[in-house]
Formats: sequence, structure tokens, C-alpha cells
Amino acid sequence: MRYIIIGAGAVGGAIGGRLAGAGHEVVLVARGAHLAALREDGLRLTVPDGRHSYRLPAVEGPDELGALRADDVLVLAVKTQDTAAALAAWGPAPVTGGGTAAERLPLLCAQNGVEGQRLALRVFRHVYGVCVWLPATFVEPGRISAVCAPLTGILHLGRYPHGTDETVRRIAADLEKTRFLEAPVVPDVTRWQYAKLLSNLANALEAVSSVAGDRAGELYRRVRAEGEAVLDAAGIAYASAEEQRETRGHKVDPVPLDGAPRGGGSSWQSLTRGTGTIEADHLNGEIALLGRLHGVPTPLNELLQRLANTFAREHRAAGSMPVEELVRLADEAVAFVQESSAASS
Repeated sequence: MRYIIIGAGAVGGAIGGRLAGAGHEVVLVARGAHLAALREDGLRLTVPDGRHSYRLPAVEGPDELGALRADDVLVLAVKTQDTAAALAAWGPAPVTGGGTAAERLPLLCAQNGVEGQRLALRVFRHVYGVCVWLPATFVEPGRISAVCAPLTGILHLGRYPHGTDETVRRIAADLEKTRFLEAPVVPDVTRWQYAKLLSNLANALEAVSSVAGDRAGELYRRVRAEGEAVLDAAGIAYASAEEQRETRGHKVDPVPLDGAPRGGGSSWQSLTRGTGTIEADHLNGEIALLGRLHGVPTPLNELLQRLANTFAREHRAAGSMPVEELVRLADEAVAFVQESSAASS
């Protein structure tokens, strides 16, 4: 199988690099300066076991490849806000022997949150969910770092919305042949993704302020409690913290990497790179949406969603809001909801 990594940024680049290192055919899809760097110098991947460089085909879109192959696997690793454009570009791509990518090829959604695969299923027949535990950083165009060892990451895989099949088992086998990726195949991949979503609710907190210190930690616990209350009200199952810890063990422990600092998570990186967008609508915003559907107030997640979007739109520096100010705004948001509820009862 040939793997086409649509969005060869931090996570996509790390997956693509590890697959290439194990001898698999890989095509990287990127834009702008990153694409230019990939074409000129290759993909440079810094990991605990060393620095690797991979000279791989790099394209901006499907037209550069001609007809896709029947054994191609599409790995969608763009941020959720870029999903619709990627699906519009790749779904109609012709496949050798007839039909389109949307009709014939498997699409793996290696993304945070759960909305990307919902969008994909509107276009593609064969969609697979991925729960991504793979801390990685876009260091500069063409250069990616992934800090964990002994594994680079753990990727739970399954058909979306549920089930398994021979295709996903073959993909998992290829991932595990890298020796640096573990790929459990599960029939309930969304249960793992919703558990990861609860962890990702801290992304906006980290992006606008900081997750360090007791006050920030307590605020995150309140934000997560909102998320758990919403998932419980919606009847959505999610893996427990204990099950996640047992699964990870010490397989994906971060280690210091010289010349490749780990600055922050995906939302922090979006602000630091000044992309102008951020995925908060599909993380904290997912909790806000479910809260409105099921009658559960979510003032803290709504606040973080709003602040993260403002920071991205105004190109503010990551982590620039003092945590004391954020806690004050959070307390005011909760008080407003409580007062409004009391007034309407």
C-alpha cells in the first residue's frame, strides 16, 4: 500500500516519516514554504532515536499524482477547520481502474476531535477513525520533531463510526512494522476519541494562557468536568483515565531533544505560527454544541472557544493572557450562567 499523507505537518509528518523509515511508499501533501522545503531538502524528522531525513514525493494536490492507485491509503492529518477543503480536493480524484477516491479508497482521519470524520463520511464511503496519541511539533518548514520514546505514538484505529475490517488490520500492521508506532485495532474507536477530546479541552487553555501552576490545573479540571457532564448527558461512552493510563504505560514518555524544543500542543503551535485559525471550534466547541443539544451549561468551554478564536484572528502571542485574568473571566462566565438560570426559574 502507498500512504498519501494529506497535511504533512507535525502529526502527519511524524507518521509519514516513520512509515517511510520502515520502507513503505509515502507521498507528502503540503503547501507553501513547507512544501518547498520538503521538495528541496526532504522531510527532516528529529526523534529520540536520532535525526532522519527522507526524500519523498511531495505534492500540493492530487492532480500532480495523476490517477491514484487502487492500493492507496489516504491519511487526513489537516486541522479540522481545513477538512472540508481537503475532502473537496481529494474526494473526486480519479483512481486507476475507474471510480474516485471517495468511492474506492480508505480515508484515515488522524485528527483531534470527532468532527473531521463526520465531515469525511459525507464524502467518502470508507472512513476510519484514528485516536492520535503522538506529541509532535512543526519546528520549521520541512522539519518535524516528535519527542516520545520508546514509541513515537499510539494510534487506535477502527472503522467509523464503529467496527473493524481487513483493510484497517493491514494498515495497523504496516504502522506497527515501523517499530515506533503502536496501532491497536478497536471496534469502538470513538470511545477513545472522546476520551482524547476531554484531554484536548486543555489545548485552548494552554494556547491563551498556561497549563502550569495550581490555578491553571484547577481551571482545567473544571473545564473537563463540563465536558464529562455533557458526554454523560448525551450518552456518549469514553475510555476512562485509568484505561488510558494502562494502555499508554510508559510507552510514550516525552524525552528532551537537543535543538527541537517541545513548545506546546497543536493549538499553541497554531498561535505561535500565526496561522490565523485554530481548532477550538471542534474541541471546546464540540462540548458547547453537545451542551446546547442536551441542556447542559458549558460556560467555561464557551469562554475558551471564544478566547482561542480571538487570539488566532488577532494574531496574539500564545500564552499571553495571565492565568489570573483567565480565572477571573471564567468565574464571571459561570456566575452569569447561574444568575441567568436563577432568573428564568
